[in-house]
Formats: sequence, structure tokens, C-alpha cells
Amino acid sequence: MNHVSSSTQHSAVTGALFMVVASLAFAGTNVLQSALPTPVEYGGYGMSSTGMAFWQYVIASVLALPLIMRIGVHNLRTKHPVLHGVRAFVSALGVHVFVYGFASGVPIWQMVTLLATGPLFIILGSTLFLGERASTARIGAGLVGFVGAIIVSGVGVEGLSAYTLIPIAAAALWATTDVLTKYLSRTESPETLTVSLLVLVTPNHLLILLAVNAFAWLAPTLVPNGLATGFPFALPSGTGLWLLLLLGGLTAAAQYLLSIAYKVADATYLQPFGDLKVPLSGLLGWIVLSQAPSIWFWPGSILILAASTFILWNESQNRQKLSMA
Repeated sequence: MNHVSSSTQHSAVTGALFMVVASLAFAGTNVLQSALPTPVEYGGYGMSSTGMAFWQYVIASVLALPLIMRIGVHNLRTKHPVLHGVRAFVSALGVHVFVYGFASGVPIWQMVTLLATGPLFIILGSTLFLGERASTARIGAGLVGFVGAIIVSGVGVEGLSAYTLIPIAAAALWATTDVLTKYLSRTESPETLTVSLLVLVTPNHLLILLAVNAFAWLAPTLVPNGLATGFPFALPSGTGLWLLLLLGGLTAAAQYLLSIAYKVADATYLQPFGDLKVPLSGLLGWIVLSQAPSIWFWPGSILILAASTFILWNESQNRQKLSMA
């Protein structure tokens, strides 16, 4: 019984660790997704948001080829092809919605903090569709993390526009992807989840890229700025190309780490740790892009860190009580 308790507690700590590292990788992708579509005259690289998203996942898929060769193509067979397809499409759509927010000029700390509405969608989906138990502690930690994210964003102080609703839409889409990932992780390996997403998501990115650019050609005045600019497959040169390659690499790494975390721990338990990408993104944006966060960044970050620490402590205490019963 003590062995089981120790093993379960180890799984919780392992899942939290992988989620924290995945959050760091996601923070890196957020910074790059902000820099690459920024116009050249403002210090960016002038990529279209749809073109960047497409190449991001092409590169990630190429980097996953050694993994495909190692595990063998036959191991990618699944009993849930439709769910894998839906997961890939929703993930791709969320990416395009999210990076369009960066291309629209929404500050990086508002983008990532408003994206923190995702845990509420995930807790709801995990409870309704996966049958996971949403305890008072888990819901409370999720709400505290969300409040911290809102404080960081400076809502009501910095001011909001219609564009700041974009990350909330992306949060709902990615929450759907995460719930599907958790469901599939019951029967699928992390390698299958990672490679299937990277392989299937790329054709969806291509489809969205072509659809947006076709619409821009048919009705150019109706397409928002930054969504489709110039040749859709254009690549940056010099430093911009290296940053795009790094973006693809971080994308592959983040998805793999995320799938491992969901394999060993509940989605509702892991979500407060996912909120760590908010302060991490803010700090990286400050260091790399010189986007100094507002004064509200610090108290909000403390709430987010407190929520993550509390839920880990609470879950550990509950497992110890069960092992002694």
C-alpha cells in the first residue's frame, strides 16, 4: 500500500515537472510568435501570421521524423482516427487564432494572460466528458490562477479592445485539444500522441493558410492586417530563419512534454502548473523583446505561483491520507 502511495505521489510530481518544462517551452514559442510577424519597421521580421504558423508546424513535423523512425510507423495505428483528426484541426485553428492576436499588436502579457482562461474550459471539459473529479481545491486553484492571470494582464487598467478577445477564443480551442489529448492518453503512448498531432496538424495548417489567402485574394478589404501578407509561403532570411527553426523545435518539444504530463497525472490537477507560462512569457518578453510588463505583473504572478504550489501540496496530502486509511 505504501509502495502504491509512493508511486502515485511520484507520478503527480513527475507530471507537474513535465508541465512546468512544457510551460517554459510554450513561453519561448510565445515570444517567437510575437517577434516574427511584427513588421520590419518595428523591429520584427514581417511574416504573415498564417505563413508563420504553417512553417512552424512543418519544421516541427520534420524534427519529429527521427521519433517516427525510432518507434516505427506501425505504432502510429490507432482505434481513434476521427478523434486524432478533430484534435489536429482544432489545434491548428487555435494556433492561427492565437498568432493573429500577436500580429494585431496585442501585448504579449495580455495575450498569454487572457489565454489563462483555458484552465476553466479544461476543468469543465475534463469533469463533463472525462469523468474526472473536480474537487474544491482544484477548482479553487484554477480560479486563483485565473485571477492572477487577469491581474497580470492589467484588465481595467491597461484597457481592452476587441482584439484582446482573440486569446480567449484560442483558449477555448486549445482547451478542447487538451481534453482530447487526455482522453486519448488513456490508450495511446506519448509518442503516438505527439507524432500524430505534428503529422496531422500540418495539412490542417496548409488548408487554413490556403483558405485565408484565397479569401484575401477574393475580398482583400475584408481580411484583417497581418493575417495574409504577400506570398503565403515566404520565408524570412538571416536571423529570422533561425528563429523560425527554433520556433518549430520548441513546438515539437512542448507537445511531447505535454503529452507525457497528461499520461501520468489528471488534467485538472496539472492546469495550475500550465499557468506558469504566464509569468515565464512575461519575463522572456521583457528580456528578449524589451516589453516591460506593467506593475500588475508581479502580484498576479505571485497568485499564479501560489495556486500551483497549493494544488501540489494539497494533492500530496490527500494521497498520504488515503495510503494511511
